[in-house]
Amino acid sequence: MAKKPLGTRATTGESCPESGVWKVIGNPSTTAPISVGNRMPPYGGKAVTWELIAYA
Repeated sequence: MAKKPLGTRATTGESCPESGVWKVIGNPSTTAPISVGNRMPPYGGKAVTWELIAYA
């Protein structure tokens, strides 16, 4: 199965499509390691969009 490309986006509550380091789009931002199949978390108590920036 092919890896999802860097830059793939997912939002809070979705199933993580690729294991790796994910970054919150916007400010404030953060990064987090998230494994495939896990639910994308909220940040700062809000639903956010995450972008894949590196593979695990």
